[in-house]
Amino acid sequence: MSAEQVARAAREASNMLQTITSAQKSAVLQRIKQVLIERRSEIVEANRQDKDAAKKEVEAGKLSASLFSRLDIEGSGGEKYSTLLQGVDDVDRIADPIGQVTLARKLDTDLDLYRVVCPVGVCLVIFEARPEVVVNIACLAIKSGNAAILKGGKEATRTNQALAEAIQYAIATTEAQEGQTKFPERAVQVVSTRDEISGLLDMDRYVDLVIPRGSNSLVQHIKNNTRIPVLGHADGICSTYLDESADLKKAVHVVVDAKTTYPAACNATETLLVHSSLVSTVFVEVAQALLKAGVRLHADDRSLAAIQAAGIAQEPRLAALVTKATDKDFGHEFSDMEVAVRVVDSLDQAIDHINSLGSKHTDAIITEDRKNAEWFMRRVDAAGVYWNASTRFADGFRYGFGTEIGVSTNKTHARGPAGLEGLTIYKYYLFGNGQGSSDYGVGEGKRGFLHKDIPLDEVRNKFVL
Repeated sequence: MSAEQVARAAREASNMLQTITSAQKSAVLQRIKQVLIERRSEIVEANRQDKDAAKKEVEAGKLSASLFSRLDIEGSGGEKYSTLLQGVDDVDRIADPIGQVTLARKLDTDLDLYRVVCPVGVCLVIFEARPEVVVNIACLAIKSGNAAILKGGKEATRTNQALAEAIQYAIATTEAQEGQTKFPERAVQVVSTRDEISGLLDMDRYVDLVIPRGSNSLVQHIKNNTRIPVLGHADGICSTYLDESADLKKAVHVVVDAKTTYPAACNATETLLVHSSLVSTVFVEVAQALLKAGVRLHADDRSLAAIQAAGIAQEPRLAALVTKATDKDFGHEFSDMEVAVRVVDSLDQAIDHINSLGSKHTDAIITEDRKNAEWFMRRVDAAGVYWNASTRFADGFRYGFGTEIGVSTNKTHARGPAGLEGLTIYKYYLFGNGQGSSDYGVGEGKRGFLHKDIPLDEVRNKFVL
């Protein structure tokens, strides 16, 4: 199929999805889970083939180690695949947002206005590695009544294809009950070539939203080559700031977690900011914990001097992990076991650093001073601002969204880890009784508006299918 044929089929599926019931969505999701269980061995085998090929690319220097680490769909003992299956159930359990009323207002007698949640329409999702995204996005799209076109990276071609075939088979074999519209088989489509993507990025007539998940270069390329709205983030440059009243135990635990639990993730801390009053005390303990975990420290002059004075990196193995920071290290996404360290003299200096060099993703402050925490959270311009918590919490699953379509640093309809709400918008329903706009105004024979809000409890879920 050509790009236009794919886009047109997605639009037709989107139109059909407007009348699909919540029960039908649930039936399709459970069928997807069943087929994924039945085909687990062949999907895992496809993933192993992708990983074998990707490993050679890493060894040849053609693929980054961080991208390779995102390719695995099994996990140790198969827990990652089990989590994938659990994610389908999590999405199924979330209340269907479509048709919910978020505003109700009586404009006049027999003239009622409702703002009602509806699907975005057709979503084009482009991602690198992370083949589980195929399942995550497909399930979220189904739940929210959207049609999805998916394009994964070539490093996961076999896995993506196996997952897509399982999902499409599940959709095709889900029977509709009497009186129901058959669930459209083109609701989820997967494309495989770069040429198809170039064509789809021109299809603003059919595609409503593009969601990129991957490197900064991928996101920037998409933003520069489409008229379609783009939801997503480029860099994941997250910072953690140790304020002058930071608790030592909290500082060590939070910073180590934020850097080491999954350093390739976009929510991993890349910059550690330290108040100058802590440089020879709390910071030294944090630095020692990071070094023991194998984290390379790109330290500025003051933090480097503190490390040397404390003698915590005398062993050759640890000494090799300490380097002098350059200007390029700040505002850089390492996506690895590395972090840039800078000492600041005030809370406002830390905030200015984040607002200047961060990526508006997620930033955290470690402090026992509530006033400072609230000042930080108000002033830092990011999708997520945390107090005494790891930046790694910036995740749709951890937020209780079931799973996420991505993390958005946009200032549009969705920001931060975006779940179902990122795939929904709203429309206005107006119920009248023959009125015309010219009936209202100032002067003889004109009517005035009531503009009286109707309690949402009276109309909750009024238009849910």
